[in-house]
Amino acid sequence: MTTPSIEDRKADHIRINLERNVQFPHLTTGLERYRFVHQALPELNLSEINTQVTLFGKTISAPILISSMTGGTELALKLNRNLAEAAQTHKIALGLGSQRAGIRNPEVAYTYKVRDVAPDVLLFGNLGAVQFNYGYGLDECRRAVEMIGADALILHFNVLQEAVQPEGDTNFAGLLPKVEAVCRMLEVPVIAKEVGWGFSEKNVRDLANAGVSAIDVAGSGGTSWSEVEYHRAPNDFHARVAAAFADWGIPTSEAVCYAVAGAPHLPIFASGGLKDGIDIAKSIALGATLGGLAGAFLKAADVSVEAVDQLIRELNAQLRIAMLCSGAETIADLQRTPLLKD
Repeated sequence: MTTPSIEDRKADHIRINLERNVQFPHLTTGLERYRFVHQALPELNLSEINTQVTLFGKTISAPILISSMTGGTELALKLNRNLAEAAQTHKIALGLGSQRAGIRNPEVAYTYKVRDVAPDVLLFGNLGAVQFNYGYGLDECRRAVEMIGADALILHFNVLQEAVQPEGDTNFAGLLPKVEAVCRMLEVPVIAKEVGWGFSEKNVRDLANAGVSAIDVAGSGGTSWSEVEYHRAPNDFHARVAAAFADWGIPTSEAVCYAVAGAPHLPIFASGGLKDGIDIAKSIALGATLGGLAGAFLKAADVSVEAVDQLIRELNAQLRIAMLCSGAETIADLQRTPLLKD
């Protein structure tokens, strides 16, 4: 069996996410079980709702994160630049996909570079934490940051995805001390991110003790990467192995609660299946700082900058109206707003 290149793998991931149904078949985010107490008399003016958040020394206009997706292919360049241009317009945060392809092959590094169209956005670089067991270290982290002018570096943890890939990197042993060393030495903050199965409370506590500056829970209920790998499987054996894990993971709402309990002093990013501004608002009421979406942004970016712009405006409007109707004037108020659970 020929092992596909990283570039080919990234192209497969984009194509499958755009063309196939790769959602969790049954498992949901759990956010649908929460609801706000409606305030018919909020004593607030919608035009004065303040959604600004300050994170890592930068103020963003709304707690919306375009979650990490892609890089390393020509199509990824178009997607990343469409996302970045709209993020710049709206002053929201943007994460880029894993930069390993750009580090291994500098000829594709340009597919990640967006600072020329997004000079002011809060921009996150990205590497897989497991690569610390395959020769990567502080130097590669610095190269990833320098490649794109990142404000922070995401280290993603994708153990299930790697395990069901025929070509996956599956040695996750002894990573925590290596993460701690990078957190101590790297010049920018480090964010620990799952990719769709969530962190347990113990995971979060361990990562916080290792020195990460934020946790992106990326819980279950949205895109299932075992389903993506099912569609990439080269034979029936690998397809059946991947398919068995279609509903694996910690729902996003539970993952946010675990993160808040495990690291109450850290910013928490809620991602994994969020579908609108109300889900972002619920996540913040559960204790998150930002709400991130990937799949919806990927589909919009495949269309145009304008489609991304429209999606951001819709999310922002939904968030602001949810804040008005729950009596929260600021994001800090929203974090203190109680939710009902069905």
